[in-house]
Amino acid sequence: MAMTTRGSVASFFLRLGRQVWVRAAIFTLIGVALALTARFVGPFIPFDVSIELGQNSVGSLLEIIATAMLTVSTFSVTAMVTAFSSATTTATPRSTPLLIADPTSQNAVSTFIGAFTYSMVGIVALSTGYYTEQGRTILFVGTLIVIAIVVVTLLRWISHLSTFGRMADVIDRVETAAGVALEDHARMPTLGARPARPLPAGAASVHAEEVGYVTHVDVAGLQRLATAHDLEIHVRATPGRIADARTPLASVRGKVDDTVASTIRRCFRIERHRTFEQDPRFGVIALTEIGSRALSPATNDPGTAIEVIAALQRVFTRTLQAAAPVDVRYDRVFVEAPELSDLLADAFRPLARDGARDVEVQIRLQKCLASLAATAPQHADDLRDASRAALDRSLPALDRPDAKLLKATTRGLWADIRPR
Repeated sequence: MAMTTRGSVASFFLRLGRQVWVRAAIFTLIGVALALTARFVGPFIPFDVSIELGQNSVGSLLEIIATAMLTVSTFSVTAMVTAFSSATTTATPRSTPLLIADPTSQNAVSTFIGAFTYSMVGIVALSTGYYTEQGRTILFVGTLIVIAIVVVTLLRWISHLSTFGRMADVIDRVETAAGVALEDHARMPTLGARPARPLPAGAASVHAEEVGYVTHVDVAGLQRLATAHDLEIHVRATPGRIADARTPLASVRGKVDDTVASTIRRCFRIERHRTFEQDPRFGVIALTEIGSRALSPATNDPGTAIEVIAALQRVFTRTLQAAAPVDVRYDRVFVEAPELSDLLADAFRPLARDGARDVEVQIRLQKCLASLAATAPQHADDLRDASRAALDRSLPALDRPDAKLLKATTRGLWADIRPR
């Protein structure tokens, strides 16, 4: 099932699993369990396992691990925070959640914290005479395994730090998130519900109890409610829109009491900030923000803007080639889908405005739009409109030779493209 149709509970656990502290807590519990179970593993082994260990050799190893892992954990957290800050200042603050959810960095920090916890518990247990002789041997073997895991993780982490949080890495992450959201949107533009239609007369509006962005709509939950109470629910605040006194969450045809209204509100997750889940426009906006910042006079980096245009081309190419929308799953719910023209405006209007004086950027933008039109001729009219809008913004800002070059290039790109 596509991400866009996840229920509220599944979506909650999916987002919970991306938090740094969750994985760190799991690895910590594993470290505690490994240290404490060494005493009880011996009786289950069909032969005696005993190694002649030097005086306090296991304790010495554990002390070394504890000291080293505390230092490495502190360094790793500092490196992550530095990468977050760098991405915020050089790319876009909207990319920070994607860096926080990076599994490699989370695994590295969690492994180091887990190893630190393992060593500390082992030291305390040794000092209290917790282990038998066989248990001390098993603890020693376990310590060697932990050391091997830490060394491998550290090598991977050092390699990962060479690219983590750099501009190319941020662009790739935002491109992936935008691509997933747009492909899900292409397959299920109305989240499995029926396309929006004019509101029925007398429909009751259900407003949110707080002001914020809608980040998730549980369409399946709305369908169950509508079926149980013979309702027709029209979603007004789709993911990415802000719910307030002007924009209700939904309009409902049928009897709406306090219980029904409360259930409808629970089907909408409202937060202070937009997220990539269920919101196809947000990923495109975040990707475009990177290009716009690169085109600012303070940065003056048209090369990054051209890379962003290439990323947008890949995202829209996969989207326009995505499978046709699936059949309606929720026939009592109506959802308005974002139009392609709106997505194109979000993607290319800021780049056309902020890069109006850079002919290289404008030529790359026109090549991108023409390529997309050749990929999906059925959408050629929308793409041609975006091309004209970008050209109209740029021509007055360019000197005569560059304006002439841009016009000639654009005319040649679109000469053989005809809508289906």
